[in-house]
Amino acid sequence: MKGLLVTFEGCEGSGKSTHSEKIYQTLIKKSYPVVLTHEPGGTRFSEKIRELLLSPDKEEPILPYAEWLLYLASRAQHVEKLILPALKTGKIVLCDRFTDATVAYQGYGRGLDIDMLNLMNDFITRHLMPDYTILLDIDPGIGLERSKRLKKNFALNGELDRMESQSLEFHQKVRNGYIEIAKAFPNRVSIFDTSTVPVEETLSQIQDCIMNLIQKHGLS
Repeated sequence: MKGLLVTFEGCEGSGKSTHSEKIYQTLIKKSYPVVLTHEPGGTRFSEKIRELLLSPDKEEPILPYAEWLLYLASRAQHVEKLILPALKTGKIVLCDRFTDATVAYQGYGRGLDIDMLNLMNDFITRHLMPDYTILLDIDPGIGLERSKRLKKNFALNGELDRMESQSLEFHQKVRNGYIEIAKAFPNRVSIFDTSTVPVEETLSQIQDCIMNLIQKHGLS
């Protein structure tokens, strides 16, 4: 039985981790076979690449192409070692960021060739596409302020990671990229506003969508 791949996408501070964790806990309580993971990361090797990618620039900033290739390396390991095995055993995989993030960040944000990004994403993932993508949309300025507040609450002095520290203009391009992706894949991508809508409301909406998807695929 093939499982389901549900991805959570969005700009910094949009609530991806919060929503994916809460949905995961809900599915666990309902006794569904579910895996929660994230990108970059998800395996021991991929987590080491994550550390490289998110550590603030010091002596030598990462070039756009090098950044892209590191994300691909992390994803290759992640897909092969965690995601595909979980799907093959009928599990529901919830992934905080996936291939759409590469198009939004390295394509629209960095200006790399989107056709090439899509081609390599397809190759690296063995043609794997999400069954459903939740796009949590937020104004980048609001999202970055949320990220700062969260990190202060966790005694991290509000220090942003390397990607969060990019310019507001960069993050606005990323948001625009996500909107374009949603327009291109309306049957796969659903947009949920997290700029002003309370978490409880968006969470309820997302949960209903995922439960309908589970029933549609005969996993209930």
